[in-house]
Amino acid sequence: MLSIIQSAGWPIWPLILCSVLALALILERLFQLREHKVIPPQTLEQAVEMSRRGLAPEEAVVQLEKNGVLGPVLASGLRCLQQNPAASYEDIRAHMEMAGRLAAGQLERYLTALGTIASAAPLLGLLGTVMGMIEIFAAQTAGSSQPAQLAYGISVALYNTALGLIVAIPALMFWRYFRARVDHLLLSMEVASEQLARHLSHLRH
Repeated sequence: MLSIIQSAGWPIWPLILCSVLALALILERLFQLREHKVIPPQTLEQAVEMSRRGLAPEEAVVQLEKNGVLGPVLASGLRCLQQNPAASYEDIRAHMEMAGRLAAGQLERYLTALGTIASAAPLLGLLGTVMGMIEIFAAQTAGSSQPAQLAYGISVALYNTALGLIVAIPALMFWRYFRARVDHLLLSMEVASEQLARHLSHLRH
C-alpha cells in the first residue's frame, strides 16, 4: 500500500488529508447532532413551568440555556419578558427567531467543509490520474517502449481516481444525511419555540 502511495505522486497526499478530515468531521457531527443532545427531553416543559410562576428568575433562565441547542432559544423568549414584561407575541417571537438563527448556524457547522470535500475529492483524484498519465507517457520513447511498465504505471495512476471516489462517496452520503438531520432538528425546535411563544403571550391576557 505504501509503495502505491509513493508511486501515485504528490496529488494523492491531498486526498489522504481530505479522507482524514472527512472522517473527523463525520464523527464530530454524528456526536453533536444526536437528538437528545440538541433537544434534551423536557426542555420545553421546563420553560413552560418557569413561566407559570411569573417572570422566571435569572438563575433558572441561565440553567435553561445549558439545555442543549434548544435551551438558549427558549431562554431568549423568557429573557424578552424579563426585559419588557409588556412584550407582544411578535416581540417574543422575534427574539426567539434571532436565537434560532444562531442555533441553526451551530447545527450546520462543518457541513460546508464536508460538502466541499465531497465535491473536490473526485477532481483531485482525476488530477492525480492525469498527472500520472502525463509522466508515464513522457517517460516512454519510440525505442524503449515497455508494455508491462506502461500498464503498471497506468494502474498506479488510476489509484488516484479510485481514492478520490472512495473519499467522495461516503462524504457526500453523510453530507446529505446531516442536511436532512439538521432540517428535522430545526423543525422540531421551531415547533417548540412557537408553542412557548404562544404560551407566554396567552399568560398575559
